[in-house]
Amino acid sequence: MLTRIPDGAPYGVATGPDGALWFTLVHQGRIGRMEPGRAPAVHQLTPADGGPTVIVAGADGAMWFTEFQGGRIGRITLSDAPGAPFEVTSYEVGGPYGLATGPGGAMWFTRLQAGRVGRIDADGTITEYDVPAPGGMPSTIAAGSDGAMWFTLNQAHAIGRVSADGVVTVHPLPTEGAAPVGITAGPDGALWFVEIGAGQVGRIGTDGKVTEYPLPDRSCRPHAIVAGPDDALWFTEWGAGRLGRITLDGAVEEFDLPAVPGSSAAEPHGLTVGPDGALWVALEAGGLARVAVPPSG
Repeated sequence: MLTRIPDGAPYGVATGPDGALWFTLVHQGRIGRMEPGRAPAVHQLTPADGGPTVIVAGADGAMWFTEFQGGRIGRITLSDAPGAPFEVTSYEVGGPYGLATGPGGAMWFTRLQAGRVGRIDADGTITEYDVPAPGGMPSTIAAGSDGAMWFTLNQAHAIGRVSADGVVTVHPLPTEGAAPVGITAGPDGALWFVEIGAGQVGRIGTDGKVTEYPLPDRSCRPHAIVAGPDDALWFTEWGAGRLGRITLDGAVEEFDLPAVPGSSAAEPHGLTVGPDGALWVALEAGGLARVAVPPSG
């Protein structure tokens, strides 16, 4: 099923604590909110040229998002004020891309071009840490089962780990040119990631051991990955316009995504498990795709 987003280019999508889907419109500088089965509501950010990318649910009941071009991290909630359905607070952070909630409720982020990772505490204090991989491009970030944050290093072809007190460790990947992007915590306690450059899905344990699974189409350019409701991992194939599924033992299935009218490519990026238990995929071509997850077993 496809929900068209008129004049919009969805990039990131996440389920909020309010039971709605929240998404970024990267080229329009907007944040959208949609309850499944209802028309989406869209908020125009000011200024509009920030390029909102990743969006996640925070521990404080709000949604948080990065504005890569605008150099900001935003916090958005519903508002009770007349004529202003949304309330936004912004924090200045140069070139933020990845974003995730960490232990203790802090928001952790990556700075793609600066080669740093950082955190925003509940009182708004921002702390940053250098990553010892010059030019590595820290991309997405996720909380691990070990109390640390794990992130991809797209141009260092590695996975990084930062402890709660800021100690950074880098784990090189076995495959040259892997270029990892998306990363997520798996149901097995490990971190799972996708290699957009090599067409593979990877797994790294908290001990640093890496396993890689080549995809049937090595040119599919996997981009984002999440843990599904079926104890498998689901990922977007940006270059092929498909959705992939990989089990914990490495078995892969692929599913075509619905075409967006008037576009030659779906351009799937972010994805999330929706409030209805289905997978929802952000299609930069102009829509949100809903994919039902078959019962496990």
